[in-house]
Amino acid sequence: MQTPADRPAPETAERLERLNRLANTMDSLFRVPGTSINVGLDSIVGLIPGIGDTLALLPAGYIIASAAHMGVPRRTLLRMGLNTGVDTLIGSIPLIGDLFDIGWKGNRRNVALLRKHLEGEGALAEAPATRDVEDRMASPRPVPDRPVEMPPNAPRLY
Repeated sequence: MQTPADRPAPETAERLERLNRLANTMDSLFRVPGTSINVGLDSIVGLIPGIGDTLALLPAGYIIASAAHMGVPRRTLLRMGLNTGVDTLIGSIPLIGDLFDIGWKGNRRNVALLRKHLEGEGALAEAPATRDVEDRMASPRPVPDRPVEMPPNAPRLY
């Protein structure tokens, strides 16, 4: 079995990007109009009494199983399981759990833990930062590589 260090960086980066898309779909798919609040399918499916939170466990379990397959240490897997457990336990409380789901974003937390591990192992070192490039291309105006320094005599707008 290959470890993340043996696996080519582009393949690992592609798997991580797929898991990231899944986490974003579950936790941040839609923006509530007029706010900066994002909700995903986890919050929406969680509104279904009885089975909603159980259905939301499937993608969360897939993210954790993928992380285990990619060589994440047991301690990190336990943290991921704790994130999912908290999401499921509190999310199962009617109304309070639905509001909690909007802020907790357990799937995104788990993918962030996976990314941190892979970066620490050097498994992503050679992979291009595709998310950064995509964000720049989607931006209506160019995003500078570094903060823009204003001249000292420029008027302040705040």
